[in-house]
Amino acid sequence: MTRWRPPAPHSTAIITREGFEKLKAELDHLWHTLRPEVVKALAAAAAEGDRSENAEYTYRKKQLGEIDRRVRYLSKRIPSLKVAEGSPADRDVVFFGATIELENVESGESVVYRIVGPDETDARLGWISVDSPLARAVLKKRLDDEFEAELPGGHTRFAIVAVSY
Repeated sequence: MTRWRPPAPHSTAIITREGFEKLKAELDHLWHTLRPEVVKALAAAAAEGDRSENAEYTYRKKQLGEIDRRVRYLSKRIPSLKVAEGSPADRDVVFFGATIELENVESGESVVYRIVGPDETDARLGWISVDSPLARAVLKKRLDDEFEAELPGGHTRFAIVAVSY
């Protein structure tokens, strides 16, 4: 029996079309390509005999468990996602899927973010989750508005410089 953990907070079940297709492709790759290869390698490692000292067998079992866990997650998550299509009528207001340029009012530093679903965030690309504190603070604000966001480093004041979809 494992140690009890409280359930994770529910993330918003919204995603862009590109993110949805990417998750479906990942599930397809895991299930139809990667998993059969690992099963074949696991069978070959099991055929070698003593499993207690067989590092290849142990590694492949662990790898198969990780693949199965991800497949199970994606199989449950993909049907529950709602794909956000199109762009809003008022393109000066920040909604889901917007790419925004923000300027830190105090430092003058400028940053660009895209608001995406929690399943497709990528810090390297500047894609932030719609559930993040910054995205929550900027949603429904207009171009040239100033707003304050509670970030891990404290309160920060931003101005919206550009909005695009």
